[in-house]
Amino acid sequence: MPRYFFDVHDGGPDVDDTGTELAGPDEAYAKAKSLLPNIAREDIPKGGDQSTFTVLVRDEDDYPVYSATLTYSGVRLQR
Repeated sequence: MPRYFFDVHDGGPDVDDTGTELAGPDEAYAKAKSLLPNIAREDIPKGGDQSTFTVLVRDEDDYPVYSATLTYSGVRLQR
């Protein structure tokens, strides 16, 4: 099975040096999509009202094959 690497960018890069063996690219895309809500759930409560989270998927040849981004924007509405 091919190995895919999931680099997370959420204020600083977190490079995946280990990777995960998956059946193919569709499974890698799905994993990237499922990582984003988990990252956001942990990081949004920690700070500011503006956050961008990106997962970059690389294949075994270190070639980028997919990128997914989730953006959070909060605005306080006060009277």
